[in-house]
Amino acid sequence: MTNTLHRQQRLRGKIAIAKLFKTGKAKIAYPLRICYLLNEQSNDQIVVSVPKKLFKRAYKRNLLKRRIREAYRLNQHLISNSQPHKQIAFMYISKEIATYKEIENSVITLLNKINNGPENVN
Repeated sequence: MTNTLHRQQRLRGKIAIAKLFKTGKAKIAYPLRICYLLNEQSNDQIVVSVPKKLFKRAYKRNLLKRRIREAYRLNQHLISNSQPHKQIAFMYISKEIATYKEIENSVITLLNKINNGPENVN
């Protein structure tokens, strides 16, 4: 499997994102929080959010979003083989800019948590 992050893997659309936040389950591994929902799509989909309230400057928000997407891209194999597929929203919750290593550790922890959740025991 390649480590690319294709367009089909991006969660798009207000309705889909609103449904994810309304009915999804949440987990936290500082400095990230995720909201996830099982879906019937052919692949896992993600969306990344860094609040403007915490980081007023766009270059800081973009830096953090790039780091989160890259950490997910390199570690997506942790959930890619699981069924059913998931829609995932990554939200940055810290007030300080975390290093890439901290973000990557958080992403790995969260992906393992949702992959080994109680809904996948069947």
